[in-house]
Amino acid sequence: MPRRSRTLTGLLLFTSLTLTTAGIAGIAATANASTETTAAAAGTHAEHATYSMPGMPGMAASTKASGDDPDGDGYIMADPPVTGVTPSMEVPPPAYFHEFQAKCAPTHTAPDDPIVYPGQPGKSHDHTFMGNTTTNADTTTASLEAGDTTCLAPGDKSGYWMPSLFNGDTKILPEGVQTIYYKSGVTDYRSVRPFPRGLRYVVGSPMQTKDEFKNLKGTVEGWECGESFKNYDFPATCPTSRDTYLNLRLQAPSCWDGIHLDTPDHKSHMAYPVAGGANYNSCPADHPVALPMIEFKMAWPVNGDMSRVKLASGAGFSFHYDFMNGWDAATLDAMVTHCVKGGLQCDPRGYDENHPGAGPVLNGDYELP
Repeated sequence: MPRRSRTLTGLLLFTSLTLTTAGIAGIAATANASTETTAAAAGTHAEHATYSMPGMPGMAASTKASGDDPDGDGYIMADPPVTGVTPSMEVPPPAYFHEFQAKCAPTHTAPDDPIVYPGQPGKSHDHTFMGNTTTNADTTTASLEAGDTTCLAPGDKSGYWMPSLFNGDTKILPEGVQTIYYKSGVTDYRSVRPFPRGLRYVVGSPMQTKDEFKNLKGTVEGWECGESFKNYDFPATCPTSRDTYLNLRLQAPSCWDGIHLDTPDHKSHMAYPVAGGANYNSCPADHPVALPMIEFKMAWPVNGDMSRVKLASGAGFSFHYDFMNGWDAATLDAMVTHCVKGGLQCDPRGYDENHPGAGPVLNGDYELP
């Protein structure tokens, strides 16, 4: 199928992109738009406006072609797309947990962002990269797969990055391996599928306000240290005990449109689950494909006086992160099937110590046997 035709099909299936920058003209295509309207919207791809979603402030779209986006229009299409999916409304067997952990250490820092500014080294604020050791401005799906990783599971060559944290002029990296949860964000955990090859997205925005960060669906309890919780900017002080770290958890959207691996705002192809009656969560109809919900759980070794603590992107409420899928497909499928769809609480080997009879997914080297 020609690339433009795939783009038109995708635009018929996901919700309208809303222009947020004053003075930039464009046409938003909605799921119910006519063919003529959709064609007009497709013609605006090259305009590279700034787009946003409710609760997610806009980010400037890249205007540069990259290895995964040769025409530089910001749209990367899934090949093949996932169509004909209806969000599950079934009630699964009770399972309090349906998750596994990835454990990945920081690798390097750089003012690069291969999602927002592909092929443009030095254009971003400084980021701290975890997982894949090769991630830089020129990173592509293929380069991730050819790279190395600091994740315990060699099959996880994904790129994970976030704005670097500073205490005054000193850059503070998270200490040791960090926990990245992969869990079900929908009630029917059996409907969760592995990530498609090449999927990428941004969670939150460096331009969000304090209220927007507080109300972002993925914000768990804001910044935490000691007994201080629900701080939506850095707290003024943290206990100075040796075991007190600055912590943050932030969950990603986990419902996919099935069509795009990326969109110009790096968000519109993804959505958070929607709440229904009796605490039931399901994917919205325009993003029907349930994927694992990533939750960053980061810990920085900083405490005491926090007055000089800042992010490379600004205040504490500017925190956001990027994900670029580099998992070995067989490894990810095995972990999702055994742990998420199996209703288990798994460690990085895919082992649930509360259900030892289920066994692990990975061997002692964190690889498929």
